[in-house]
Amino acid sequence: MRANYFRLGELWWRMISFASADKGDYPVKRRRIMDKKTASLLIDTALGRIECDTVIRNAKVVDVFSRNTFDSDVYVINGLIAGFGGKARAGKEIDAGGMYLIPGFIDAHCHIESSHLSPSEFSDAVIPRGTTTVIADPHEICNVAGLDGMEYMLRASENIPLSVFLMFPSCVPATPFEHSGAILNAEEIGKYIDHPRVLGLGEMMNYPGVASHDETVMDKLEEAYSRKKNIDGHIPSITGDGLDAYTAAGITTDHECETPEELREKVRKGMYIMLRQGTACRNVLQLLPGVDERNSSRILFCTDDKQPQTIVSCGHVNEGVNIAIQNGLDPITAISAATLNASICYGLSDRGAIAPGRRADFFLASSIDKGVIPEKVFILGRMEAEKGKILRKAPHTEPEKVAGRMDVRDFSEKKLSLKPGSDHVKVIDIIPGGVVTGSGEAYIRRDGNGEWVHEDDKDILKLAVIERHHGTGNAATALIRGYGMKHGAIATSIAHDSHNIIAIGDNDADMATAVRKLIEIGGGITMFRDGHELGTHRLEIAGLMTDLTLEEVTECLDEMHKTAYEDLHVSKDIDPFMTLCFMALPVIPSLKLTDCGLFDVDAFAFTEMALKD
Repeated sequence: MRANYFRLGELWWRMISFASADKGDYPVKRRRIMDKKTASLLIDTALGRIECDTVIRNAKVVDVFSRNTFDSDVYVINGLIAGFGGKARAGKEIDAGGMYLIPGFIDAHCHIESSHLSPSEFSDAVIPRGTTTVIADPHEICNVAGLDGMEYMLRASENIPLSVFLMFPSCVPATPFEHSGAILNAEEIGKYIDHPRVLGLGEMMNYPGVASHDETVMDKLEEAYSRKKNIDGHIPSITGDGLDAYTAAGITTDHECETPEELREKVRKGMYIMLRQGTACRNVLQLLPGVDERNSSRILFCTDDKQPQTIVSCGHVNEGVNIAIQNGLDPITAISAATLNASICYGLSDRGAIAPGRRADFFLASSIDKGVIPEKVFILGRMEAEKGKILRKAPHTEPEKVAGRMDVRDFSEKKLSLKPGSDHVKVIDIIPGGVVTGSGEAYIRRDGNGEWVHEDDKDILKLAVIERHHGTGNAATALIRGYGMKHGAIATSIAHDSHNIIAIGDNDADMATAVRKLIEIGGGITMFRDGHELGTHRLEIAGLMTDLTLEEVTECLDEMHKTAYEDLHVSKDIDPFMTLCFMALPVIPSLKLTDCGLFDVDAFAFTEMALKD
């Protein structure tokens, strides 16, 4: 997800009861679906002895095994594909009219929280775009709510049509330099890794910990080793001996590849490489020259972090697939990467292809040569979406223990005090187009009490991070340049990776009002000017997600973006909310702010704001 170079500090653990297994309307999410009763049913259906539930007639089936297509009918019973023969009778017939029948897409790595949507609403959002399975890492909500977050994600994704498999987050917290909501070690991993929908250990961002076989890191890896489960990687720019060491540790995927040469080396050393097409991080075009017929079986597609507006305007996994096809990748090779390859990588042998015995998760599209547009999407043989619209809403799960998650102690406007101790100071410089920041310098004004004074002719604002998980009362301030806002404040409870409250503004009154608003509503994004609320997007689930629909979330955020640009004059070179939420991430160079203070990522240490002339 993000480039992290650190060694974790001492961690503590707590225990919780095991989550319940799958139940409900979509019971075949487990990897093992075959038994003698099911096999007998499929055999009899294939041989025409009994009537099947549904037949898709006149389809052009995309065969990801042979990398070809063939014309056929497809028979479905009990949510599984029985075969292609012409003998079986059907209770229901659907005429494909010569359209392509394509296996449902599998997102090999995503953070559902980045969509701002609950799992049920996320299901409704991505299924119409052809995604029928996701491998999700609940890293964000677990950094807020710990095992309560893991439990919620499992419960909330049990009875929805989208198949949601989870990887247990490997790096909670991401660093010891801020207060996160939880600390999860091997003991906690052991409580959940045997769950039928937990496929292994999430992205191992702690490369130094692996390379030095840090005991805490190795204990986490052992939980996956002992169950023969997957371990996802996160290793940008590491090659040669360092890559050898990392892959030798049994880590088999990477979504942070940066160059075609890096892709080829990582494939050569046994890794699966994900072509990522998210909102901020998009590397499909960048990596495509490294993909060829010889290594394409090791290529997957993922979205990682995808904002709701991007899902609406560009799509989900299908966006990455279409970009690849439109830029020269063979269509069936691209489709195979988004289906069969992912199923093999994660041991999901019940899906990823249209073949007898597999799940009837597929969709119809008119063409594949210039891209794929899902027109009818089926899960377990039942049509769930048509013409880009979901047909039935997924059932909602009450957030219970993860609602709100606000424990802010003794907050007041005084907490935003900023006395740098010098007129010459360090400034966080925003660099448009990414989440890396510069380490800048500036001369500022101070009043008679040493407080920073905002100057209208300088694009320098105050940044504040307020701890919200444990009632520590922590609050830290710094100065930031390049945001462009004038006369107001913005605050959000999305602040990677620990997700404390982060606020930016040119005056303490509006900043304090914005922070109080988030505390009151349990999290979200809000904007104020002169004490007046300009717009608020409530995220009642851990301060990260909401049960509003994709359309409602998109409409709200579109209006808030317009207000941020037109009324608060935020620079149009940046996203006002996404940029802000990464200013507290102390593993991305160069300067960041946590609830513990200003952090120099290059030196990997806290730093003073004041400079000596």
